[in-house]
Amino acid sequence: MELEYSVQLTFREQWLDERLKFNNLGGRLKYLTLTEANRVWMPDLFFSNEKEGHFHNIIMPNVYIRIFPNGNVLYSIRISLTLSCPMNLKLYPLDKQTCSLRMASYGWTTDDLVFLWKEGDPVQVVKNLHLPRFTLEKFLTDYCNSKTNTGEYSCLKVDLLFKREFSYYLIQIYIPCCMLVIVSWVSFWLDQGAVPARVSLGVTTLLTMATQSSGINASLPPVSYTKAIDVWTGVCLTFVFGALLEFALVNYASRSDMHRENMKKTRREMEAAASMDAASDLLDTDSNTTFAMKPLMRGGVVDSKMRQCEIHMTPPRKNCCRLWMSKFPTRSKRIDVISRITFPLVFALFNLAYWSTYLFRDEDEEK
Repeated sequence: MELEYSVQLTFREQWLDERLKFNNLGGRLKYLTLTEANRVWMPDLFFSNEKEGHFHNIIMPNVYIRIFPNGNVLYSIRISLTLSCPMNLKLYPLDKQTCSLRMASYGWTTDDLVFLWKEGDPVQVVKNLHLPRFTLEKFLTDYCNSKTNTGEYSCLKVDLLFKREFSYYLIQIYIPCCMLVIVSWVSFWLDQGAVPARVSLGVTTLLTMATQSSGINASLPPVSYTKAIDVWTGVCLTFVFGALLEFALVNYASRSDMHRENMKKTRREMEAAASMDAASDLLDTDSNTTFAMKPLMRGGVVDSKMRQCEIHMTPPRKNCCRLWMSKFPTRSKRIDVISRITFPLVFALFNLAYWSTYLFRDEDEEK
Protein backbone atom coordinates (compact mmCIF):
# COMPACT_ATOMS: atom_id res chain seq x y z
CA MET A 1 0.00 0.00 0.00
CA GLU A 2 1.23 3.51 -0.79
CA LEU A 3 0.14 6.11 1.72
CA GLU A 4 0.05 9.81 0.91
CA TYR A 5 0.98 12.04 3.82
CA SER A 6 1.21 15.83 3.98
CA VAL A 7 4.02 17.76 5.59
CA GLN A 8 4.51 21.47 6.12
CA LEU A 9 8.11 22.54 6.52
CA THR A 10 10.51 25.45 6.44
CA PHE A 11 13.26 24.41 4.06
CA ARG A 12 16.69 26.01 4.27
CA GLU A 13 19.85 25.46 2.23
CA GLN A 14 23.14 27.29 2.26
CA TRP A 15 26.04 27.43 -0.20
CA LEU A 16 29.07 29.57 -1.06
CA ASP A 17 29.15 31.65 -4.24
CA GLU A 18 32.35 33.69 -4.40
CA ARG A 19 30.93 35.79 -7.23
CA LEU A 20 28.57 37.43 -4.72
CA LYS A 21 31.24 38.81 -2.37
CA PHE A 22 30.81 42.47 -1.45
CA ASN A 23 32.23 45.12 0.87
CA ASN A 24 30.47 45.17 4.25
CA LEU A 25 31.41 48.80 4.86
CA GLY A 26 33.44 48.11 7.97
CA GLY A 27 30.98 45.70 9.50
CA ARG A 28 27.96 47.97 9.16
CA LEU A 29 26.35 45.77 6.51
CA LYS A 30 25.65 42.24 7.80
CA TYR A 31 23.87 40.79 4.76
CA LEU A 32 21.71 41.60 1.77
CA THR A 33 18.16 40.30 1.45
CA LEU A 34 16.46 39.23 -1.78
CA THR A 35 12.93 38.05 -2.38
CA GLU A 36 13.35 36.88 -5.97
CA ALA A 37 15.22 33.62 -6.34
CA ASN A 38 15.89 34.08 -10.07
CA ARG A 39 18.40 36.87 -9.38
CA VAL A 40 21.09 34.41 -8.14
CA TRP A 41 22.25 30.93 -9.00
CA MET A 42 20.41 28.20 -7.05
CA PRO A 43 20.82 24.40 -6.76
CA ASP A 44 18.32 22.41 -8.82
CA LEU A 45 16.95 20.51 -5.83
CA PHE A 46 13.62 18.63 -6.03
CA PHE A 47 11.67 16.22 -3.80
CA SER A 48 11.78 12.85 -5.54
CA ASN A 49 8.79 11.28 -3.72
CA GLU A 50 6.57 14.34 -4.01
CA LYS A 51 2.99 13.99 -5.25
CA GLU A 52 2.08 17.66 -5.15
CA GLY A 53 3.12 20.79 -3.30
CA HIS A 54 2.73 24.56 -3.10
CA PHE A 55 4.39 27.66 -1.68
CA HIS A 56 2.85 29.90 0.96
CA ASN A 57 2.10 33.45 -0.17
CA ILE A 58 -0.04 34.87 2.66
CA ILE A 59 0.33 37.79 3.35
CA MET A 60 3.66 38.04 1.56
CA PRO A 61 5.61 35.21 -0.10
CA ASN A 62 7.20 33.15 2.68
CA VAL A 63 10.68 33.16 1.16
CA TYR A 64 13.91 35.09 1.60
CA ILE A 65 17.50 34.96 0.36
CA ARG A 66 20.34 36.35 2.44
CA ILE A 67 23.70 37.10 0.87
CA PHE A 68 26.61 37.56 3.28
CA PRO A 69 29.76 39.59 2.55
CA ASN A 70 31.94 36.48 2.10
CA GLY A 71 29.61 35.11 -0.61
CA ASN A 72 27.58 32.74 1.57
CA VAL A 73 23.95 32.43 0.45
CA LEU A 74 21.13 31.35 2.78
CA TYR A 75 17.88 30.36 1.09
CA SER A 76 14.77 29.81 3.21
CA ILE A 77 11.23 29.02 2.09
CA ARG A 78 8.03 27.65 3.62
CA ILE A 79 6.33 24.91 1.60
CA SER A 80 3.64 22.25 1.96
CA LEU A 81 4.16 18.85 0.34
CA THR A 82 2.13 15.71 -0.22
CA LEU A 83 4.54 12.78 -0.31
CA SER A 84 4.19 9.08 -1.07
CA CYS A 85 5.11 6.46 1.49
CA PRO A 86 5.05 2.70 0.76
CA MET A 87 3.57 0.82 3.69
CA ASN A 88 3.54 -2.80 4.83
CA LEU A 89 0.24 -3.63 6.54
CA LYS A 90 0.99 -7.16 7.77
CA LEU A 91 0.91 -5.98 11.40
CA TYR A 92 -1.96 -3.49 10.95
CA PRO A 93 -3.07 -1.94 13.32
CA LEU A 94 -0.09 -2.90 15.50
CA ASP A 95 2.37 -1.67 12.90
CA LYS A 96 5.10 0.92 12.59
CA GLN A 97 5.78 2.66 9.30
CA THR A 98 8.87 4.40 7.97
CA CYS A 99 8.22 7.28 5.58
CA SER A 100 10.98 9.15 3.80
CA LEU A 101 11.49 12.70 2.62
CA ARG A 102 13.95 12.61 -0.30
CA MET A 103 15.75 15.64 -1.73
CA ALA A 104 17.93 15.17 -4.80
CA SER A 105 19.64 17.09 -7.59
CA TYR A 106 17.72 16.99 -10.86
CA GLY A 107 20.32 17.87 -13.47
CA TRP A 108 23.69 18.46 -11.81
CA THR A 109 25.79 15.36 -11.12
CA THR A 110 28.08 14.90 -8.13
CA ASP A 111 30.97 16.27 -10.22
CA ASP A 112 29.29 19.69 -10.05
CA LEU A 113 26.91 19.60 -7.04
CA VAL A 114 26.97 17.66 -3.76
CA PHE A 115 24.37 17.99 -0.99
CA LEU A 116 25.55 17.69 2.62
CA TRP A 117 23.65 17.69 5.87
CA LYS A 118 24.40 20.56 8.21
CA GLU A 119 26.43 19.46 11.21
CA GLY A 120 24.73 19.43 14.57
CA ASP A 121 20.98 19.44 14.26
CA PRO A 122 19.98 19.40 10.60
CA VAL A 123 16.31 18.47 11.20
CA GLN A 124 14.14 20.15 13.82
CA VAL A 125 10.63 19.04 14.74
CA VAL A 126 8.16 21.24 16.56
CA LYS A 127 7.45 20.18 20.14
CA ASN A 128 3.65 20.37 19.93
CA LEU A 129 3.44 18.13 16.86
CA HIS A 130 0.15 16.21 16.87
CA LEU A 131 -0.89 13.54 14.41
CA PRO A 132 -4.40 11.99 14.51
CA ARG A 133 -3.45 8.41 13.65
CA PHE A 134 0.31 8.17 14.24
CA THR A 135 2.99 9.13 16.71
CA LEU A 136 6.35 10.30 15.39
CA GLU A 137 8.82 8.24 17.42
CA LYS A 138 12.08 9.36 15.82
CA PHE A 139 13.73 10.46 12.59
CA LEU A 140 17.06 9.65 10.95
CA THR A 141 19.07 11.56 8.37
CA ASP A 142 20.98 9.74 5.67
CA TYR A 143 22.27 9.96 2.09
CA CYS A 144 20.58 8.34 -0.91
CA ASN A 145 22.80 9.06 -3.92
CA SER A 146 21.55 7.45 -7.11
CA LYS A 147 23.43 6.31 -10.21
CA THR A 148 21.88 6.42 -13.68
CA ASN A 149 23.19 6.18 -17.23
CA THR A 150 23.79 9.95 -17.17
CA GLY A 151 25.85 9.96 -13.98
CA GLU A 152 25.59 9.96 -10.19
CA TYR A 153 23.27 12.43 -8.48
CA SER A 154 23.48 13.66 -4.90
CA CYS A 155 20.54 12.94 -2.63
CA LEU A 156 19.54 13.51 1.00
CA LYS A 157 16.76 11.77 2.89
CA VAL A 158 14.98 11.91 6.23
CA ASP A 159 13.42 8.69 7.51
CA LEU A 160 10.41 9.35 9.74
CA LEU A 161 9.39 6.45 12.00
CA PHE A 162 5.65 6.55 12.72
CA LYS A 163 3.88 4.34 15.26
CA ARG A 164 0.16 3.85 14.75
CA GLU A 165 -2.06 4.94 17.62
CA PHE A 166 -3.63 1.71 18.92
CA SER A 167 -6.17 3.12 21.38
CA TYR A 168 -8.65 3.98 18.61
CA TYR A 169 -8.59 0.45 17.20
CA LEU A 170 -8.83 -1.06 20.67
CA ILE A 171 -12.03 0.86 21.40
CA GLN A 172 -13.59 0.68 17.93
CA ILE A 173 -12.61 -2.83 16.78
CA TYR A 174 -11.09 -5.20 19.34
CA ILE A 175 -13.39 -4.61 22.32
CA PRO A 176 -16.64 -4.67 20.23
CA CYS A 177 -15.53 -7.90 18.54
CA CYS A 178 -14.84 -9.49 21.93
CA MET A 179 -18.25 -8.40 23.16
CA LEU A 180 -19.97 -9.90 20.11
CA VAL A 181 -18.19 -13.22 20.63
CA ILE A 182 -19.14 -13.28 24.32
CA VAL A 183 -22.77 -12.40 23.52
CA SER A 184 -22.92 -15.34 21.11
CA TRP A 185 -22.08 -17.64 24.05
CA VAL A 186 -25.28 -16.62 25.86
CA SER A 187 -27.14 -19.16 23.73
CA PHE A 188 -25.30 -21.97 25.58
CA TRP A 189 -27.14 -20.96 28.76
CA LEU A 190 -30.59 -20.74 27.20
CA ASP A 191 -32.97 -23.66 27.29
CA GLN A 192 -32.59 -26.00 24.34
CA GLY A 193 -36.30 -25.65 23.66
CA ALA A 194 -36.04 -21.88 23.17
CA VAL A 195 -35.46 -22.21 19.46
CA PRO A 196 -36.51 -18.68 18.36
CA ALA A 197 -34.35 -17.00 21.02
CA ARG A 198 -31.22 -19.02 20.25
CA VAL A 199 -31.58 -18.70 16.48
CA SER A 200 -32.21 -14.96 16.67
CA LEU A 201 -29.22 -14.43 18.93
CA GLY A 202 -26.91 -16.47 16.71
CA VAL A 203 -28.00 -14.87 13.44
CA THR A 204 -27.88 -11.33 14.88
CA THR A 205 -24.35 -11.68 16.26
CA LEU A 206 -23.18 -13.31 13.03
CA LEU A 207 -24.54 -10.51 10.84
CA THR A 208 -23.16 -7.84 13.17
CA MET A 209 -19.73 -9.44 13.14
CA ALA A 210 -19.79 -9.71 9.33
CA THR A 211 -20.76 -6.02 9.05
CA GLN A 212 -17.95 -5.07 11.42
CA SER A 213 -15.42 -7.03 9.38
CA SER A 214 -16.54 -5.56 6.05
CA GLY A 215 -16.43 -2.03 7.49
CA ILE A 216 -12.82 -2.52 8.58
CA ASN A 217 -11.70 -3.78 5.18
CA ALA A 218 -13.60 -1.01 3.37
CA SER A 219 -11.18 1.60 4.75
CA LEU A 220 -8.11 -0.32 3.57
CA PRO A 221 -6.89 -1.17 0.09
CA PRO A 222 -6.99 -4.82 -1.01
CA VAL A 223 -3.61 -6.47 -0.47
CA SER A 224 -2.32 -9.92 -1.35
CA TYR A 225 -1.26 -10.85 2.20
CA THR A 226 -3.10 -11.38 5.47
CA LYS A 227 -3.13 -8.53 7.96
CA ALA A 228 -3.21 -8.85 11.74
CA ILE A 229 -6.70 -7.37 11.82
CA ASP A 230 -7.84 -10.00 9.29
CA VAL A 231 -6.71 -12.78 11.63
CA TRP A 232 -8.61 -11.20 14.53
CA THR A 233 -11.88 -10.60 12.69
CA GLY A 234 -11.68 -13.98 10.95
CA VAL A 235 -11.28 -15.90 14.19
CA CYS A 236 -14.02 -13.87 15.92
CA LEU A 237 -16.35 -14.53 13.00
CA THR A 238 -15.50 -18.24 13.24
CA PHE A 239 -16.39 -18.31 16.95
CA VAL A 240 -19.73 -16.62 16.32
CA PHE A 241 -20.48 -18.98 13.44
CA GLY A 242 -19.43 -21.94 15.62
CA ALA A 243 -21.91 -20.88 18.32
CA LEU A 244 -24.69 -20.91 15.72
CA LEU A 245 -23.65 -24.36 14.48
CA GLU A 246 -23.53 -25.56 18.08
CA PHE A 247 -27.23 -24.86 18.45
CA ALA A 248 -27.94 -26.84 15.30
CA LEU A 249 -26.07 -29.76 16.83
CA VAL A 250 -27.92 -29.35 20.14
CA ASN A 251 -31.26 -29.29 18.35
CA TYR A 252 -30.41 -32.47 16.46
CA ALA A 253 -29.22 -34.18 19.67
CA SER A 254 -32.39 -33.09 21.48
CA ARG A 255 -34.63 -34.62 18.82
CA SER A 256 -32.48 -37.75 18.88
CA ASP A 257 -32.83 -37.95 22.68
CA MET A 258 -36.61 -37.57 22.42
CA HIS A 259 -36.78 -40.31 19.80
CA ARG A 260 -34.65 -42.59 21.97
CA GLU A 261 -36.83 -41.95 25.03
CA ASN A 262 -39.96 -42.70 23.02
CA MET A 263 -38.43 -45.96 21.80
CA LYS A 264 -37.47 -46.97 25.35
CA LYS A 265 -40.94 -46.10 26.62
CA THR A 266 -42.57 -48.16 23.87
CA ARG A 267 -40.22 -51.10 24.59
CA ARG A 268 -41.04 -50.99 28.31
CA GLU A 269 -44.76 -50.93 27.60
CA MET A 270 -44.40 -53.91 25.27
CA GLU A 271 -42.36 -55.84 27.87
CA ALA A 272 -44.90 -55.02 30.58
CA ALA A 273 -47.74 -56.15 28.36
CA ALA A 274 -45.89 -59.39 27.52
CA SER A 275 -45.21 -60.13 31.21
CA MET A 276 -48.85 -59.48 32.07
CA ASP A 277 -49.96 -61.92 29.34
CA ALA A 278 -47.54 -64.57 30.59
CA ALA A 279 -48.74 -64.21 34.18
CA SER A 280 -52.36 -64.48 33.14
CA ASP A 281 -51.61 -67.65 31.16
CA LEU A 282 -49.98 -69.24 34.22
CA LEU A 283 -52.90 -68.39 36.47
CA ASP A 284 -55.43 -69.75 33.99
CA THR A 285 -53.70 -73.18 33.72
CA ASP A 286 -54.44 -75.08 37.01
CA SER A 287 -52.83 -78.32 35.94
CA ASN A 288 -49.44 -76.76 35.40
CA THR A 289 -49.41 -74.60 38.53
CA THR A 290 -47.18 -76.88 40.63
CA PHE A 291 -44.91 -77.62 37.69
CA ALA A 292 -44.55 -73.93 36.91
CA MET A 293 -43.64 -72.95 40.49
CA LYS A 294 -40.55 -75.20 40.62
CA PRO A 295 -38.61 -73.30 37.92
CA LEU A 296 -39.59 -70.06 39.59
CA MET A 297 -38.28 -71.25 42.93
CA ARG A 298 -35.17 -72.58 41.26
CA GLY A 299 -34.82 -69.31 39.46
CA GLY A 300 -35.26 -67.50 42.72
CA VAL A 301 -32.39 -69.48 44.23
CA VAL A 302 -30.22 -68.76 41.26
CA ASP A 303 -31.05 -65.06 41.38
CA SER A 304 -30.19 -64.87 45.08
CA LYS A 305 -26.84 -66.49 44.41
CA MET A 306 -26.18 -64.07 41.61
CA ARG A 307 -27.03 -61.17 43.87
CA GLN A 308 -24.63 -62.52 46.51
CA CYS A 309 -21.92 -62.67 43.87
CA GLU A 310 -22.68 -59.17 42.70
CA ILE A 311 -22.25 -57.81 46.22
CA HIS A 312 -18.63 -58.95 46.27
CA MET A 313 -17.85 -57.53 42.78
CA THR A 314 -15.83 -54.30 42.65
CA PRO A 315 -17.80 -51.54 40.88
CA PRO A 316 -16.01 -49.88 37.93
CA ARG A 317 -14.25 -46.64 38.80
CA LYS A 318 -15.44 -43.46 37.19
CA ASN A 319 -13.14 -40.52 36.66
CA CYS A 320 -14.18 -37.02 37.71
CA CYS A 321 -15.17 -35.99 34.18
CA ARG A 322 -17.47 -38.96 33.64
CA LEU A 323 -18.91 -38.55 37.12
CA TRP A 324 -19.62 -34.89 36.43
CA MET A 325 -21.07 -35.60 32.98
CA SER A 326 -23.35 -38.27 34.45
CA LYS A 327 -25.30 -35.45 36.09
CA PHE A 328 -26.56 -34.49 32.63
CA PRO A 329 -28.42 -37.50 31.22
CA THR A 330 -29.21 -36.09 27.76
CA ARG A 331 -26.65 -35.58 25.01
CA SER A 332 -28.04 -32.16 24.10
CA LYS A 333 -27.47 -30.87 27.62
CA ARG A 334 -23.95 -32.31 27.63
CA ILE A 335 -23.11 -30.46 24.41
CA ASP A 336 -24.24 -27.16 25.94
CA VAL A 337 -22.26 -27.76 29.11
CA ILE A 338 -19.09 -28.68 27.19
CA SER A 339 -19.50 -25.60 24.96
CA ARG A 340 -19.76 -23.33 28.00
CA ILE A 341 -16.22 -24.36 28.93
CA THR A 342 -14.63 -25.09 25.57
CA PHE A 343 -15.50 -21.88 23.71
CA PRO A 344 -14.20 -19.41 26.36
CA LEU A 345 -11.10 -21.52 26.95
CA VAL A 346 -10.18 -21.72 23.26
CA PHE A 347 -10.89 -17.99 22.78
CA ALA A 348 -8.63 -17.15 25.74
CA LEU A 349 -5.83 -19.30 24.26
CA PHE A 350 -6.29 -17.54 20.91
CA ASN A 351 -5.98 -14.13 22.59
CA LEU A 352 -2.81 -15.24 24.34
CA ALA A 353 -1.29 -16.49 21.09
CA TYR A 354 -2.46 -13.46 19.07
CA TRP A 355 -1.17 -10.72 21.35
CA SER A 356 2.08 -12.49 22.17
CA THR A 357 2.79 -13.18 18.49
CA TYR A 358 2.09 -9.74 17.04
CA LEU A 359 3.35 -7.65 19.95
CA PHE A 360 6.61 -9.59 20.23
CA ARG A 361 7.05 -9.49 16.45
CA ASP A 362 6.64 -5.73 16.55
CA GLU A 363 9.31 -5.43 19.25
CA ASP A 364 11.70 -7.75 17.35
CA GLU A 365 11.36 -5.72 14.15
CA GLU A 366 12.02 -2.54 16.11
CA LYS A 367 15.28 -4.02 17.45
